[in-house]
Amino acid sequence: MLRELFPNVVIEDLKVAANETFYMTGISVLGTLIIGILLGLMLFLTDRQGKTYKILNFITATIVNVFRAIPFIILILLLFPFTDWLMGTIRGPKAALPALIIGAAPFYARLVEIALKEVDKGVVEAARAMGAKTRHIIFKVLLPESMPALISGITVTAINLISYTAMAGAIGAGGLGDLAYRKGFQAWDFDVVFACTILIVIIVFIFQFIGDFLSKKIDKR
Repeated sequence: MLRELFPNVVIEDLKVAANETFYMTGISVLGTLIIGILLGLMLFLTDRQGKTYKILNFITATIVNVFRAIPFIILILLLFPFTDWLMGTIRGPKAALPALIIGAAPFYARLVEIALKEVDKGVVEAARAMGAKTRHIIFKVLLPESMPALISGITVTAINLISYTAMAGAIGAGGLGDLAYRKGFQAWDFDVVFACTILIVIIVFIFQFIGDFLSKKIDKR
């Protein structure tokens, strides 16, 4: 039955492509989480009175907005020289990581900023009144209080990254996008495209389920 529906699909190719997609998504989610939280904290903490804070906020916001505005497929092309210098190649799953992280981190940074702004200001002020330093407020108040929103945000970002990996695959990054384009579309074998689409949807559901589970587990409300 399956062989009749997918006559041109090679199971081994699907396994390799799915593993490459999981690899690109997993590593880029980790990188996006770290950089996105740092940028989000910078946006949040510098959004206050004072010339120095305003300058830092302007610079950070400009960087975030510029990279958010660039379409991902164009960003990959712009980053080719940087990727080649950093990774030693512009092809394969490893080469896609810089563009994936740089493309997704600014988006997640804005979600982090929004999550931090939703933290009860009374809790933050109470911590300050007790003499808590900025680092203690960050790690003991801001991040723990905003954790459910941060997890929901990285879940949304992870799903965007899965679609980014498919686009990156179209220019040689590997993964399910590469398989669908090279052995599916270019060979006019649309059963391969359909099989890759099904796997991508399954991967999205897996990430969404994990994100929803963790968010509900941590949310004490």
